[in-house]
Amino acid sequence: MPASPIDAPLPDTETDAAAELERLAREIAHHNRRYHTDDAPEISDADYDALVRRNAAIEHAFPALIRDDSPSRLVGAAPAAHLAKVAHARPMMSLDNAFSDEEVAEFVARVRRFLRLDADEPVALTAEPKIDGLSCSLRYEGRRLVQALTRGDGAVGEDVTANVRTIDDIPATLPDAAPDVFEVRGEVYMEKAAFAALNRRLADEAAASGKDARQFANPRNAAAGSLRQKDAAVTRTRPLRFLAHGWGEASALPGDTQSAIVATLRDWGFPVADAFARCDDAAGALATYRAIEAQRADLPFDIDGVVYKLDRLDWQQRLGSVGRAPRWAIAHKFPAEQAQTTLERIDIQVGRTGKLTPVARLTPVTVGGVVVTNATLHNRDEIARLDAREGDRVVLQRAGDVIPQIVAVLPRDHGRPAFAFPDHCPVCGSEAVAEEGEVDVRCTGGLVCPAQRLERLKHFVSRGALDIDGLGEKTLAEFIALGWITEPADIFRLAAHRDALVGREGWQAKSVDALLTAIDAHRMPDAARLLFGLGIRHIGIVTARDLLKRYVTLPALAEKADEVIALREATPPVLGETPERHRTRLDKAIAELIGVENVGAAVGHALADFFHEPHNRAVWHDLLTEVAPPPFVVETQASEVSGKTVVFTGKLETLSRDEAKAQAEKLGAHVAGSVSKKTDLLVAGPGAGSKATKAAELGITVIDEAAWNAIIAAAG
Repeated sequence: MPASPIDAPLPDTETDAAAELERLAREIAHHNRRYHTDDAPEISDADYDALVRRNAAIEHAFPALIRDDSPSRLVGAAPAAHLAKVAHARPMMSLDNAFSDEEVAEFVARVRRFLRLDADEPVALTAEPKIDGLSCSLRYEGRRLVQALTRGDGAVGEDVTANVRTIDDIPATLPDAAPDVFEVRGEVYMEKAAFAALNRRLADEAAASGKDARQFANPRNAAAGSLRQKDAAVTRTRPLRFLAHGWGEASALPGDTQSAIVATLRDWGFPVADAFARCDDAAGALATYRAIEAQRADLPFDIDGVVYKLDRLDWQQRLGSVGRAPRWAIAHKFPAEQAQTTLERIDIQVGRTGKLTPVARLTPVTVGGVVVTNATLHNRDEIARLDAREGDRVVLQRAGDVIPQIVAVLPRDHGRPAFAFPDHCPVCGSEAVAEEGEVDVRCTGGLVCPAQRLERLKHFVSRGALDIDGLGEKTLAEFIALGWITEPADIFRLAAHRDALVGREGWQAKSVDALLTAIDAHRMPDAARLLFGLGIRHIGIVTARDLLKRYVTLPALAEKADEVIALREATPPVLGETPERHRTRLDKAIAELIGVENVGAAVGHALADFFHEPHNRAVWHDLLTEVAPPPFVVETQASEVSGKTVVFTGKLETLSRDEAKAQAEKLGAHVAGSVSKKTDLLVAGPGAGSKATKAAELGITVIDEAAWNAIIAAAG
């Protein structure tokens, strides 16, 4: 069987690595939206996990290229539009995954290293089934249920309070001994038998009314769709269940271990997993995994693995989180399921950035109880790797409840022509090319291409960007067809078409004026959202914020892009220099010129490429005649080191280097790896060498570990 993406060779150069990280960030973000927001996933859990692991492997090899819109830093997807958006009191985080016993052992080893534990110090874990449902946080105040939120993007969720009150498993009140404020977190799910019965009922109702039957693909989608109904009366008719596994904000905790609090949740009336177990060590946790895996088919609900958590809460607190996931928990996933079918044809879809994505159309096949008809083939190289041809018998792999990946092509009984990947866009006819060092083939038509125009404008007005209510895909498509919108600035000129729009099907004066009011409300947008909305490659929302923390205004950032353009033109190869060495030298110079931590040369090149193109510059200037984003201001947690650059050196006695870095970042400091004129503070432990010497030469403040701990204590 061909190697999975995680086993493929890593990129050789920063250019290749940056390009693949950009592709992975975009592709994983798309699948996050399809899974968390649309409840309509397109790839299997195994395929998704492989993408995330590939991303992590490249980031480990090229840490300077880590993107701030990386999957390692993000959770879930933006909340749905029809439900109220509410910020979580404490973020609802995701979990890192393990796929083998060795990775579980390494997880425990990382815990030991971070906490500086002795080899004989016991590390107790809890183990419980990873139920395949919709994450939900239940907030109790004065021991009464006052709010229920979905996870959303981890920071902001959807208010489903009225719907949650219809679920019998969820108590309306807590016992008198419970804390005044307590958030119970768990999964809303649907049992397999109840799911089948629901689909039968929906089919019967549709037949009786003469309408097409709405069928849910699997229990997870059925639970998500049922919980997120506009009308709680509909949710009441759906057989939803709830399983508690943790907590969020709490005014007090009824225990000092994970297992103690889960036991308390059970005492309060919340269902918890029957298979939940406290394990003395990793070996016990793995034994529990085997036992749960053996019972998987007989469980009343779908699970896709086992979750391990550190039992001691004080250790959880010290470990904290990194990116989107806690350091003290991990999900041990089950192996994938497989099936065989026929690849009937390969279609090409054109995405927002012009990427041509091949999609396999399959003879329908049931994999793990779900009928599958489509699968992504990712890119031209993947088709070549598989040698996939129309008419082939193929092997599909599936780990959860979604459309799987083609992992192998079976031997052919007769010859078939190889698939000819198009060299022109199937939508607009523009040339389709793959840039040097990239695997993706892209249409060069940009906004000229109807496929890209709609997708780019959708991105511009999306929730993560300008978030303009009323400009959905259907409305944008209508305005594009009418010729009213061809670029972002045209959105702010729609008032000129008011009279023509009033009276069109679906439009009345009130709805037109509401749309124009919503558009005008965004004439002073957040600068980072505006930058992200332009869809410049490599610049996600977090990278946009980091750039603007440094450059404050968009014109200043554009000026920096001009400097990068000039640097590229003034840095030709030297005699005898290979293209790879020249690129490495140029990339280093660009990264230094940009001067933003974790923003590498790929972003600098992307900015330069964008502003070097006259059409893009015209679009940029045209847009800035319609909007005026104010200077970007960042609020940081008040502390002695907020906004300062801190460097750690030497041996730390009371905490690990990772823990010290996490503390500094939590207090709003920037942590650097080397001393420079930009350094504000050096924390030096025993054995400090050249960094301490350089700090003294530069007049930088140097403190010891005790003084650092005093800063932490003072910040509370």
